[in-house]
Amino acid sequence: MQSVVNSEFVELLSSLVATPSVSGSESGTADILCTFLTNHGVDVNRLYNNVWAKSEGFDNSKKTLLLNSHHDTVRPAGGYTFDPYCGTVDNGKVLGLGSNDAGGSLVSLMALFLRFYNTSELPFNLILALTAEEETMGEKGMRAMLAEFKRLGLNIDMVIVGEPTSMQAAIGERGLVVLDGITTGTSGHAARNEGDNALYKAIEDIERLRNFKFEKTSPVLGDIKISVTQIEAGRQHNIVPDSCHFVVDVRTTDAYTNEQTVELLQSAVKYSTLTPRSTRVRASAIAENHPLVRAAVAVGRETFISPTTSDRALLSGIAALKIGVGESARSHTADEFVKITEIEEGIEIYSSILDKLSRETL
Repeated sequence: MQSVVNSEFVELLSSLVATPSVSGSESGTADILCTFLTNHGVDVNRLYNNVWAKSEGFDNSKKTLLLNSHHDTVRPAGGYTFDPYCGTVDNGKVLGLGSNDAGGSLVSLMALFLRFYNTSELPFNLILALTAEEETMGEKGMRAMLAEFKRLGLNIDMVIVGEPTSMQAAIGERGLVVLDGITTGTSGHAARNEGDNALYKAIEDIERLRNFKFEKTSPVLGDIKISVTQIEAGRQHNIVPDSCHFVVDVRTTDAYTNEQTVELLQSAVKYSTLTPRSTRVRASAIAENHPLVRAAVAVGRETFISPTTSDRALLSGIAALKIGVGESARSHTADEFVKITEIEEGIEIYSSILDKLSRETL
């Protein structure tokens, strides 16, 4: 197995953090990643600001494991006590925006890919995909990559998604659909009990949603969760409101598609129209007996359901395990950092998972 010097990847992460890469503006970090991989003898491909490569000796007769993490970031949170783009290495930590989410995972997966790039030790192919626009789930990120893989005839059989999970194994993510409910009535004078009160009608529908039960339950993610989180009606105290707007937060599962979930909830209400803001954030789950999960458990990783979303939401129908360096609680916060020891541990755990996976029947 090729030896990879971990300090080299710490320096890489430092340079990535020092290069602003807010979603949609990642060309600088994409340049850095392309140069780094090319300098290590990798045949690099670039699609928009996505950087990707196949392992040497790629064999279409074998299964393919995609190694994925992202190099875009959110905008800096308020309250930083240092420059969010400093990339400083201090007291065993890399400091700055994107160091934890998801720079630590990204450089660790790159180290893993380089370890196995020139070897034939694995009974499956590797593809490394360092994607853009993850934070916004944009059209030029993972969506574009999946379309490109399909165009090239590259079948992705399983995925490791690198996101901060303290190197524990997230076997599922709930999806998200936000519904705007609109209920209409007829205005009238409150003193004369006139009109058709839209607020009362909305309350009836909200109660229907509160008590609605889906027939199917996900074996991994459990039941779909429905919460009405906002409501607005009326302009003044003496006018019966002719419209009411309410918002429904729906945490979906893989038991139904997002579109099916919306249809079922619409059929459950009597007066209101429910309009989804988007259906793109999909639930995903991987069976606990999948070889990738078994490999992670075999090296001491605990399984859990992740409360956060990632590019995994776009990998519908593909077995994906989210596991990565750093802590989720540090993401999108001021004074973000990742520990160098976490990166070192991540590289070795990833390697151990691949070693175990190579012994599984795929």
